[in-house]
Amino acid sequence: MAEALAKIPNVEIDPEGTFKYILVRVNVKDGDVNKNIIRGTKSAEYHNHIFEKVSPAMESLGLMCQCLGGGKIENNSTDRKLRVFGESTAFGKADHSVSVELLKSVYSDYEVSWSDDKK
Repeated sequence: MAEALAKIPNVEIDPEGTFKYILVRVNVKDGDVNKNIIRGTKSAEYHNHIFEKVSPAMESLGLMCQCLGGGKIENNSTDRKLRVFGESTAFGKADHSVSVELLKSVYSDYEVSWSDDKK
């Protein structure tokens, strides 16, 4: 099961724009091995719409997941900047500092920042 966990991308977000995101902890069933992942898309009207896609996908791999919170990401691919901010009404505010570290691991050539601003 740990192999399945390792194959899951740390970050899957839209390539441009401002959109909702969630921070998710994915666990091996009946184990203590886990990792955090970020998922974000403009197509989600609400944060729970993202989780409703992620959860069944993880379960099909024999994994469990828990949403740790959400917010928004502003992805400016032209200027190579990512900004994390806001919160989810349904899941609460994600720990944006954790989200930023995950984003930096994938977007190493971007300037990645966060704030507690709502907008």
